[in-house]
Amino acid sequence: MAFRLKLVPSETRIDFFRWQFLTFGLSSVLMVGSIICLLVFGLNFGIDFRGGTTIRTESTQAVDVGAYRDALQTLDLGDVAITQVFDPNFDADQHVAQVRISAQDGAESVTPATINAVEAALQQVDPDITFPSVESVGPKVSGELIQTAIYAVLASLVAISIYIWLRFEWQFAIGAIVSLAHDVLITMGVFALFQIKFDLTIIAALLTIVGYSINDTVVVFDRLRENLMKYKKKPLRELMNLSVNETLSRTVMTSGTTLVALIALLVLGGDVIRGFVFAITFGILIGTYSSVYVAKNFVLWLGVKRDWSKKDPKQDASPFSGAEAP
Repeated sequence: MAFRLKLVPSETRIDFFRWQFLTFGLSSVLMVGSIICLLVFGLNFGIDFRGGTTIRTESTQAVDVGAYRDALQTLDLGDVAITQVFDPNFDADQHVAQVRISAQDGAESVTPATINAVEAALQQVDPDITFPSVESVGPKVSGELIQTAIYAVLASLVAISIYIWLRFEWQFAIGAIVSLAHDVLITMGVFALFQIKFDLTIIAALLTIVGYSINDTVVVFDRLRENLMKYKKKPLRELMNLSVNETLSRTVMTSGTTLVALIALLVLGGDVIRGFVFAITFGILIGTYSSVYVAKNFVLWLGVKRDWSKKDPKQDASPFSGAEAP
């Protein structure tokens, strides 16, 4: 006998519009609060956006990232990132790593004295270690990275809105773009509020959030379009409730299973990927919320063209009526 896991019943009759002013007010407060946090606290930019110095190390011994980090911790260098470099062209006994040190306030790069201290500390861990190159990233390059990151996020939002417009109607595109802007802005506000390090990996996380959120939104919009053709005379609000209820099981199952893996990475993944995983975890939560409570609300307010194709009027007997709040 097959066992089928269900996090929510197959058929639900929840009125998602019953508290629409409360949910809209909550989203508005969170977005305004995020803007205030970004203006007051600012983002805690990492090495990618602040600039700094990259020291390339090479040794015949295997790279121990944890030992490297412990050795540099006493130097009080601020933001330090250590990554092992893999290349199929390396020899069997050639082990390479990169140590990136953020520039201190008021300086474009790390001072020679600091570089010497870093090299001495690493030599205590591995006497055979060498330092083939030392490179600095100035504020100009960092500024270009920030600009490019902003363009990447904006371009993704514009491309998605065009796709939704072509696939559905312009009202759906407006709802989707507002929902995505809602998710990205609130996620960045959380990073500003708690001063979590913001680097290029977080930009990748934001783009992942955009893709995940729009996937949920498109599923709801697809079901809504089908119901608009099926129940031609039912009010738009009732059809939206019906569409969200019909896709709710899929939404909860998809988000739930993804969150299980993300929470495991968040707890066990270590400091290197914690910021990235936290961004995606929070983004999935807020993205699921916006797909249910934000995107469809704007479509309802803007109205949508109904498909008055020739269908049996008896099909207007929608199974969704007398909705109850959760």
